[in-house]
Amino acid sequence: MASWQRTHTCGELTPDHADQEVTLNGWIENNRHHGSLLFIDIRDRYGVTQLVFDEEIKGTPSGLLELAGKLGAEDVISVTGRVARRDEDKVNPKRSTGGIEVYASQLTVLQEADTPPFEVLDNPEAGEELRMRYRYLDLRRRPMLEAMEKRAAFVTAVRNYLAENQFIDVETPILTRSTPEGARDYLVPSRVNPGKFFALPQSPQIFKQLMMVAGADRYYQIARCFRDEDLRADRQPEFTQIDMEMSFVEEEDVLQMVEGMMVKAFESAFGAKLPQPFVRLDYQEAMNRYGSDKPDLRFGMELIDICELAAKSDFKVFSGAIENDGMVKGLLVAGQADKFSRKAIDALTAYVSEYGARGLAWGKVGDEGITGPIGRFYAGEAGEELLAAMGAARGDLMLFVADRPSVVLRALGELRVKLGTDLGLRTPGDFRFAWVTNFPLFLYNEEHGRYDSSHHPFTAPVDWDLSDYSQNTESIRSRAYDLVMNGWELGSGSIRIHRREVQERVFSFLGVDEAEQQAKFGFLLEAFRYGAPPHGGIALGVDRLVALALGCESIREVIAFPKTASATDLLCDAPSEVAPEQLADLHILTHNPKPGSQT
Repeated sequence: MASWQRTHTCGELTPDHADQEVTLNGWIENNRHHGSLLFIDIRDRYGVTQLVFDEEIKGTPSGLLELAGKLGAEDVISVTGRVARRDEDKVNPKRSTGGIEVYASQLTVLQEADTPPFEVLDNPEAGEELRMRYRYLDLRRRPMLEAMEKRAAFVTAVRNYLAENQFIDVETPILTRSTPEGARDYLVPSRVNPGKFFALPQSPQIFKQLMMVAGADRYYQIARCFRDEDLRADRQPEFTQIDMEMSFVEEEDVLQMVEGMMVKAFESAFGAKLPQPFVRLDYQEAMNRYGSDKPDLRFGMELIDICELAAKSDFKVFSGAIENDGMVKGLLVAGQADKFSRKAIDALTAYVSEYGARGLAWGKVGDEGITGPIGRFYAGEAGEELLAAMGAARGDLMLFVADRPSVVLRALGELRVKLGTDLGLRTPGDFRFAWVTNFPLFLYNEEHGRYDSSHHPFTAPVDWDLSDYSQNTESIRSRAYDLVMNGWELGSGSIRIHRREVQERVFSFLGVDEAEQQAKFGFLLEAFRYGAPPHGGIALGVDRLVALALGCESIREVIAFPKTASATDLLCDAPSEVAPEQLADLHILTHNPKPGSQT
């Protein structure tokens, strides 16, 4: 071992190491001059240790203090010295090494550093773009390194759990054929097959199903996936998911396996004990109670149906909605009436309008009954009935939306979440998981005037033998399930279609004709001819899961080298133009609209 190499990390020394000679390697975090003394904090991934340079100590080489004094932030150094206990009144309880300091006797400068574009602090003042441009500096910060460690610990715990349960870790192709699954594919031109393209996988969906046909029985992969989606604030063009598939299973088998995995992984990586069993909600139940298929269960404030009362109301907004096949639902904001001024309620009205609601009816419960705009319609017996239906008492605020069912559920569901946030009901660190099941098989796409798969076209219907999907389409249920936590969808899964005729039937209903089925999915349909077992699985997003567990505002905080919201890499300046020779090899011509460019 070279003389400059470390004997210990910057996070492991304690008073038990007192009087030992040690060598530390790391980056200078800061230095402080105090006359004839110089203090330097040296940092590595494991922690920070205070170094003391004092030439008055016998045996200290002359010039050591002067050399150390010339160093600056982020210089890489090696220091050898003696560990000393700190006086009790000088112990730093915020550091694992706060009970000691190292008196330096030897200093080696391994690499001087330029002045960094921002201070490498736990809470830097630098903007996100600057931090992403110099991501290698940003990653030196303790919160970033700790996030990487927690992410690695989570993935390791997942791997260990699945290995213990007889899952095989299988790598599926990154270069495959284009089979769009809702988003655009990233395409890769083939040099040796001019005019043809590979696609980067949006998920390993088809390959993991083929692994079940192959008899693997239990497959998993920590899979990289790619989607060329329209710009969204907290999405990444490449992401990581825990991809799983199991043979000879029903929904409950998959749900129990995943639930056990999450419980063990959360405790191992984050020290969190998850409440069990996870709540199970039917899709329609979730929508009716929370206005969302990914409900936040950390607080109540469920949607309350008052359609029966609304139908006989003198309040035309309510009764008119029922007459037009709409619905009326409300939210009870318990004990908060005095906190909401008319201006605050107007702001809530504007908020629900963003989700299609034409208004927000409201009333406050006081000593004399219901006050506010609905008060004159709900006096006497009508008021008592409404209070009973809402479970309201003095000091409560009642909020209502009357409209088409889809608008009512969406608007009140979003309002519920906003109120939960504004009132401090969404407690950080309280992880409430739930399974949402029995999703619709198809959802109507108003933009394109057609039905699309609710999840993806490989999801099995509840009724395998249903032959006509055009009748009562929106009432047809699938064998899909989502894992949700604290208002976020963490992953989707389903029992898959393993019967060729059912898969062809679903494709046909979605407008994929026989020729296109063969062109895009022929290899899967052919595989079903040779004995496909009943199977099901799930894919869980690692990035969002870890971000939520750590309380990060963005998934970029748990990804080592993320892209911006515009799908660019500021560190590498990617995507970028390539040399004409490379394009020629790929038989590609491009048109760059910039002035002076060539076609």
